[in-house]
Amino acid sequence: MSMNREQKRMLQRQGEVDADGEPIRQRRQQQQQRNEERTGFRQFLREIRSELRKVAWPTRSETTNYAVVVIITIVALTAIIAGLDWLFSNSILELFDV
Repeated sequence: MSMNREQKRMLQRQGEVDADGEPIRQRRQQQQQRNEERTGFRQFLREIRSELRKVAWPTRSETTNYAVVVIITIVALTAIIAGLDWLFSNSILELFDV
């Protein structure tokens, strides 16, 4: 194991290496994966259904309001971008006398 004096001293204080720099204790091996039994398709669907019951669904009026806000925002941003595009293109054409 290659390490400098500072690393060696720090690891000695932690009890990881001895005076020669050799590891004192072995690192733990990764725990083996548990072989859990997979759930069936019906159980999967039941769990999905129970999770979807916990969702706070918006009402029809809330959904309509959100849709209107999104459509208005899209129209406004499209108009702003189209206006800036027209302005910049005319400015460039006037700049180069085309």
